[in-house]
Parts: sequence; structure tokens; C-alpha cells
Amino acid sequence: MLSLALGIAAAGVAIGLGLIGYSGLQGMSRQPEAIGKLQTAMLIALAFVELVFLLTVFIAPASFGGK
Repeated sequence: MLSLALGIAAAGVAIGLGLIGYSGLQGMSRQPEAIGKLQTAMLIALAFVELVFLLTVFIAPASFGGK
């Protein structure tokens, strides 16, 4: 059960990271003058998504009792 939950979390994070990257690059191509602001916002969003995955990896096993 834990491996299924981690797999679903990994898939969700992968989709989220892909969407953030796609949207960030699309915004940068539309407005090259705002690349600095878009990169900052994109990196912060990427960090939050990665944080969710890391919390899932390290917190979920404890909640499932290590099974």
C-alpha cells in the first residue's frame, strides 16, 4: 500500500514539475523582458512541489507504520 501511495505521489509531482516548467518556459518566450521574475517564481514553485514530494517520502512511511 505504501509503495502504491509513493508511486501516485511521484506521478503527481512529475506532472506538477512538468506543468511548471512548461508554463515557465512558455511565459519566458512570450515576455523575454520578464525572464528574471518568471525564473524566480518558477524556482519557488518547483521548490514547493519538491518539498511536497520529500515530505511524502519521509512522512508517509511513518504514518503507515513502515509497512
